[in-house]
Amino acid sequence: MLDSQRIILDQLLVSVINAREQECARVSRLLHDQVGQVLSAVGLQLDVLRLDLKQQVPEIVGRTAEIQHLLEEAVTKIRELSFELNPAIVERAGLQFALDQLAGRFRKAFKGGLRLLFDSSVHVPRETANALYKIAECAIDNAVQHASCTQIEVLLRPSQKAVTMEIRDNGRGFPYAEIRKQSPGLGLLMMEHHASEGGLEFSIRSTPGRGTVVRASRRTENIEVADR
Repeated sequence: MLDSQRIILDQLLVSVINAREQECARVSRLLHDQVGQVLSAVGLQLDVLRLDLKQQVPEIVGRTAEIQHLLEEAVTKIRELSFELNPAIVERAGLQFALDQLAGRFRKAFKGGLRLLFDSSVHVPRETANALYKIAECAIDNAVQHASCTQIEVLLRPSQKAVTMEIRDNGRGFPYAEIRKQSPGLGLLMMEHHASEGGLEFSIRSTPGRGTVVRASRRTENIEVADR
């Protein structure tokens, strides 16, 4: 790929990522501030209706209770989705919780096993945590959509020199070096962009028929590791 083409591609990528995050934030606010509140208001109105008519129509008590239960489930799911869509999920809840939620979301669609191994003694800076989360999201999505794998592992652990996250799958793999030079997909470009933004060293090891390992790390000079 020519340098001029790569520059244009990088600029387009940044525009796509920014637009995606702005749209996710807008939908998150819409779900939380409007849809969720409307459904909660409907539940309150059902309470009023039940109190007003329970003498005249005794069976209304059971029916409104069933409807309210369904509304409560809908509100819970909307709040969960709003939380997941919010680009600031890592800042609001921390990297471990955000990765737990991410893994739970993918487990609903992935028929194989998805395991998260997180060393809770690691406390990474905000920009690093955001980048790690976004790389994990892209890598898991790629594995689920394209790898034909049955196992995915997300590991985040410290060493003496760095904090490292790996996303491993046992799927069909791909000729990474060849694809990287010729026509890298959006997922790959997004992971590289997030790694650059977060000051991370980034690599992918993949061979056809032998799975894929996505690796992102940051040296420990500016990273706090809690006492064990």
